[in-house]
Amino acid sequence: MKYILFPFRLIWRIWFYLLMIVSVVAISPFVLFFLSEEKYYGSFWKLMRAWSFFLIYGMGFRLKFERQEKLNPEKSYIFIANHTSLLDPWIMIASSKNPILFVGKIELTKVPLFGFFYKKAVITVDRKDPKSRREVYGRIKKRLDTGLSIAIYPEGLVPTEDVVLAPFMNGAFNLAIQYEMPIVPQIYFDAKRLFSWDIFKGHPGVFRVKQLPFIQVEGLVLKDRKVLNQQAFDLLENELLNDKRYMKDTNRLSNERKIKS
Repeated sequence: MKYILFPFRLIWRIWFYLLMIVSVVAISPFVLFFLSEEKYYGSFWKLMRAWSFFLIYGMGFRLKFERQEKLNPEKSYIFIANHTSLLDPWIMIASSKNPILFVGKIELTKVPLFGFFYKKAVITVDRKDPKSRREVYGRIKKRLDTGLSIAIYPEGLVPTEDVVLAPFMNGAFNLAIQYEMPIVPQIYFDAKRLFSWDIFKGHPGVFRVKQLPFIQVEGLVLKDRKVLNQQAFDLLENELLNDKRYMKDTNRLSNERKIKS
C-alpha cells in the first residue's frame, strides 16, 4: 500500500518545500530587518510563530496542546523535546509566545536559502568539534542577558525510527544549572508518523504536544547535571512508552528502512 501511495506522498512533500521556499522569499525582507538588531527579536519571534502556523496548517496538520504548567512571560526557560521530525522546530515555535533562541546543528546552514536565515537566527554548533561546543556557551550567555529562552533537542540528532528516545547530551542541563533556568519538557507524540524523514510515510493529521511540569534547578551545581539529565530523560521516555500510538510508530518491522539525520 505504501508504494501505491508514494506518488501522492511525494507530491505532498514537494508541496511542503514549495510552501517553505515561497514563504521564506516573502518574509525575507522582514526577517533581515528584525535580525539587524537584537532589540527587534521579539518582533522577529512573532513573525516566526505566524510562519510556523502557516507551514503546519498549510500541510494539512493541526496542533493539539496540553500544557500542565503555563509559562511566565517574564522568565527565561530551557525548552527540551524529543526529536523525530523535520517539523519539530516549527512545532516548538508555535507552542510558545515567549521568544526562544534555538541552538542547532551547523550542517543546516548549507541548505540553500533556508541556511542563510538559519545562520542568522540560530546559534549553531558543530557537534563533532569540541571547540565549537565550548564556544557556544559564551554566545548563548550574551543572548540570555537580553531575556530570551533557549531551545535544545538534547538527543543531539534525529534517531532512527525504531528508537523510543536517544540518550541525552548534557548541554541543556549545563545551561539550566549555570543560569538557574527552569527546564520546560515537551513531548511530540505524532511527528514520527505524520512527517518523518521517511518519504514513504506521512499524511495530514493532528500533532499532539504535551508540555510537562517544569523541572526546577535551584540549588543544583554543575556536578548534578548527570542526575538532572537522567531525570529529564526518564520523564520524557515514560510519557512516550505509555503512548500507544507513538509506540506503534516506533516498533517498526525489522525489514523497514531506518532513517537517521
